[in-house]
Amino acid sequence: MEFRKIFDTIPEQFDKFRPRYSQELFDSLIAYAKIGPGKKVLELGPGTGQATEPILNTGCDYNAIELGEHLYAKMKEKYGDRPNFHIVNDDFITHDFEGQKFDLIYSAATIQWIPEDIAFSKTFELLAPGGTLAMLLTKSEYKSTNPALHDDIQKIYDTYFKPETPYTHGAFHYQNATNYGYVDFEERDFYGKREMTADEYVAFSGTHCDHMVIAEPYKTKFFEGLHKAVLAHGNKIIFNDTYVMYLAKKPANL
Repeated sequence: MEFRKIFDTIPEQFDKFRPRYSQELFDSLIAYAKIGPGKKVLELGPGTGQATEPILNTGCDYNAIELGEHLYAKMKEKYGDRPNFHIVNDDFITHDFEGQKFDLIYSAATIQWIPEDIAFSKTFELLAPGGTLAMLLTKSEYKSTNPALHDDIQKIYDTYFKPETPYTHGAFHYQNATNYGYVDFEERDFYGKREMTADEYVAFSGTHCDHMVIAEPYKTKFFEGLHKAVLAHGNKIIFNDTYVMYLAKKPANL
């Protein structure tokens, strides 16, 4: 199975344990892109809505395209009764948008699964003149909050982290948007913190694509090891999160 499709096998776990973004990030994005009633927005691969509700709540014409059929169903379950909510179950790479234009196109940890030339050229074409492309992701670390726990967890990775299918997906270069006609590229960072129990940390770790394909007998030992490590350190692991938002604009004269 392609890594970009594997999340569709765990919609409930994905919905419960994947990180959300800060309200400050959404406030910044909404103000920057001037999103509200009368504006048309497209979210790429919303998953189960980790970055959906603050945009939907603006009253904009919210549209989404989701590859996974179970993730799509979860989105319909959560937001299908909202009059400004629209979603299709299809692949952005091949989907025909039939001439639609959007004031904002955004992704939360999704656009990197699309080949760069398609990601940037197709979003550029779909944007109205002066429209905004926003690309969100979360960077997390827990070493500074508990170095000893970090070292114990690293030993578990060294011993048991053996994915059946190696993750070979290359880095996505967000700044390359300017090679496809985008202007005013910038990065804005926001900050948050998450605290998890051993049970929650194991469930969260089980939503990482390369962790989902660890081969047995290593998989069971890997997750058991993570659980024991967090229990041994007070049944608590604290993540410092950086919510990264890359912004770029389509020139207003195009």
